[in-house]
Amino acid sequence: MKKIAVLFSGKGSNFAYIVEALHLDGYEVVVALTNNPLARGIEVAQKHGIALEVVDAKSFAKREEFDARIVDILSQYRPDLTVLAGFMYILTPVFTSQIKAINLHPSLLPRHKGLHAIKKSYEDDFSEGGVSIHHVSSELDGGKIILQKSIQKAGLSFESYDKQIRKIEKEALVEAIKQVLCEESTDENI
Repeated sequence: MKKIAVLFSGKGSNFAYIVEALHLDGYEVVVALTNNPLARGIEVAQKHGIALEVVDAKSFAKREEFDARIVDILSQYRPDLTVLAGFMYILTPVFTSQIKAINLHPSLLPRHKGLHAIKKSYEDDFSEGGVSIHHVSSELDGGKIILQKSIQKAGLSFESYDKQIRKIEKEALVEAIKQVLCEESTDENI
């Protein structure tokens, strides 16, 4: 069974989708970690009996100290893959050099790195928008892309576009998790 750690900051809707889509498929979310003590995703971990770690980034003087704490926690659970699913925090090399992680970003990278990507993507001049799943590196939304999914923007209101992006991001994230962990298993068997 492949072990996954999920990091989130908000509602936890992507986290919930991961749990529900993968738990019968040979994958186990062994820990959920949030940097937001008020995150609604905490309820997802509690509902599914998943170990939960709440580490408030504001209680650390330096980002590197926060990242070191996350690395320490993750090393206790030994996940095969760490998934950033709405984790609104820029990680330093203290994390990125030690943890194998992927991130969901709601635009077709390299377009619209950082915050407000859905809005920026909707308002740009391209005919399509979408989502990217990429390896986490020390560059914001700059790691190697694993996969992308796109949608056409023509005729969509912002609300409709946003809703479609949020649907395909969940599907893309689960697909990328399987792809990365399957590649890892294949590499181990060579």
